Amino acid sequence: MPRTCLIVDFGGVLTTSLDDAVRGFEAREGLSEGAVERAWYMDPAMVELTHDLERGRSTQNDWNRRVGRVLGIDGTNLLGRIFADSRLDEPMVSLVARVRASGLKVGLLSNSMGLTPWDMYRGFDIDAAFDAALISARQGLRKPEPAVYELILKMLEVPGEECVFVDDNAENLPPAEALGMATVLHRGAAQSTTRLEELLGVALRPGP
Repeated sequence: MPRTCLIVDFGGVLTTSLDDAVRGFEAREGLSEGAVERAWYMDPAMVELTHDLERGRSTQNDWNRRVGRVLGIDGTNLLGRIFADSRLDEPMVSLVARVRASGLKVGLLSNSMGLTPWDMYRGFDIDAAFDAALISARQGLRKPEPAVYELILKMLEVPGEECVFVDDNAENLPPAEALGMATVLHRGAAQSTTRLEELLGVALRPGP
């Protein structure tokens, strides 16, 4: 049977590619391609700091300072500079709006990177767009921790079996599937629209 609820990630799903934004930043700063990923993910201490930032246990300024030091560049508003090219992906934003207009519930499940000085949600009215929104730093939980998926289902008041979850990170999908959700690995608006039409049983493409 068609599902009755859509849950989506924010960065990389409702925005343009975060990887592309990182590549643009590296080019502007004269860094080698992959330098940010190596500084961010290859050092266990930095991975833990990032997870703490997503849970709201550390500050963006601390993250900026430490990653800037590793990269050998100014850390001032580093996350804001890294993702300066990121923009809302209007086809995906419109798709979520059409899902909701069809009478289905929609929820947001997003790992934040702190909210100051850079706020990736700035300019987007989350409360108006979703029936429920879970921002990791506000709850002290992060994907792919199972509890965060359980919490968004509780907030939406739906069982997992009624939901579809969309994320651009494959690592975040298995805990959703364990709760009965159908999942979509986002790789672009066209692909996700086709898959969501199948899973939700509603027409989601814009009219002529």
